[in-house]
Amino acid sequence: MSVTISKRPGTAGATRLRAWQERALAAMADWREGSFLISAAPGAGKTRPALEFARTELACGRVGGVVIACPTAPLTRQWAHAAHALGLELAPDADTPRPPHGFHGVVVTYARIASAPRVWAAAARGRTLVVADEAHHLGEDLAWGAAFGQAFGASGRWLLLSGTPFRSDAAPIPGVAYDSDGLAEPDVAYTYAEAVRDGVCRPVVFVTYDGALSWRSGEDVIESSFETVLSPREAARRYRTAISTDLPDGLPRILGEANARLAALRAGGQPDAGGLVVAADSDHARRIAARLREVSGVTPVVVLHQDPRAAARLAAFDGSSDPWIVAVNMVSEGVDIPRLRVGVYATAAKTAMIFRQIVGRFVRTVPGREPEPSWLYIPAEPVLRDHATSVETELRQIVRRRDGQPDEEAELDALERRASERGEVLDFEPLSADVAPQLTLFGPASAAPAPARSTAPAAEPAALAPASVAPADGAARPLFERRSALRSRRQRLVAELARDRRVRHADINAEVNRALGIETVAKATVEQLERSIEWLDRALYSR
Repeated sequence: MSVTISKRPGTAGATRLRAWQERALAAMADWREGSFLISAAPGAGKTRPALEFARTELACGRVGGVVIACPTAPLTRQWAHAAHALGLELAPDADTPRPPHGFHGVVVTYARIASAPRVWAAAARGRTLVVADEAHHLGEDLAWGAAFGQAFGASGRWLLLSGTPFRSDAAPIPGVAYDSDGLAEPDVAYTYAEAVRDGVCRPVVFVTYDGALSWRSGEDVIESSFETVLSPREAARRYRTAISTDLPDGLPRILGEANARLAALRAGGQPDAGGLVVAADSDHARRIAARLREVSGVTPVVVLHQDPRAAARLAAFDGSSDPWIVAVNMVSEGVDIPRLRVGVYATAAKTAMIFRQIVGRFVRTVPGREPEPSWLYIPAEPVLRDHATSVETELRQIVRRRDGQPDEEAELDALERRASERGEVLDFEPLSADVAPQLTLFGPASAAPAPARSTAPAAEPAALAPASVAPADGAARPLFERRSALRSRRQRLVAELARDRRVRHADINAEVNRALGIETVAKATVEQLERSIEWLDRALYSR
């Protein structure tokens, strides 16, 4: 049995399913146990079939609860918003498997699960549908993967989602099936090439840059382009020279080229087109921002992973028309900024997974616009060129070496990390760079570079009633946002009444809870919170 899903106008729920999403749902129709892997290109819309499936399974009674696990807290809120558009209410960033009253399930980070896997295991039983978003973050012998397996080992079904179903450390992903060659075997696959063909994703034009680079290595001065084969240590130093902000004719020149490209796109029909530079670390990001300010005349938005306001800064940039954002470790999965059109790859990380995740930031399309190309400037480092070449040609990825031999890419990364250790910084000094865009990969013929310029069982889900009709000013707010706003308002009223009566906040909270039969504020329903606000209003007005 299935249910008719009422879509909320003006939300993702109002869009029709794409052909590949319908194919995925059809493939899941007979899935009753074990794991199911959907491997789809970044930006292709993996969230939609997962939520459609969860909604149907809940409505039919085949599952008693839904737990969605993902890498970051901002992603939990994105999932909750997307679910709300389809009539599901999910509690984001949950710290317990038991959803609040009125919610159908929870969204939790892998880190929270890893902090208390037994608590989650006690509530997640056979009738729990577990969705693992960006499942490549799991590894069977790693902390998140081991905790995930412990928490949900007794669950009947795992729905695994990934745009890159492999790990750079070659660790197998829990629940993923492999063939005899160690290749992941998705149950449903939708490649980037297919997504571009179908107009679901933008094509990305890779513009490499190369030239004369020189650096001091110990007592020697070495000059080389990316065409020269060097030892891993010196190749790492060559790359660091290429992304240095201190050489005017190196990365700063490429930033100028990228800014000119972005300015042309903004003047040519997309005035809110945005650019992203992915930096190596916080200091590097700040120096890049200073160079961008020099060439663009605008101070870029800077987002650092240790900044507690990072998620808010990303959201603000998404809703603005600011031209540039510089980020470190904040632009991987789930960062959905469709207006990004130009990028500069200046991070020291060069693994295939990181590369594809960064490329994925530029493939999302803007509703109502043709999927015009995006542009990504990358150093002509051979490893990055190989990754760029593979983006459109690889259909499946090796996840572990069959013969047990060391992975060459992992060894190279390890050498680069050792070469970058603090103790050796004085042995390396970038001296000069004279680089320029050299080559365009996968671009259309006309795409030439621009000229420089708890243990209790999970709560039963609320009845899956049709979604309410959106008010005139847009779609109804998700339940978690309404509940959060009511709790904040109650807190302000409690503080005001406590000041008026000169008592503790706890005394006022206890009085309200006794009067209205509320166990705790944390467990209060939306209706109970609304009644408590009315109670507090009356108490204040009766002064």
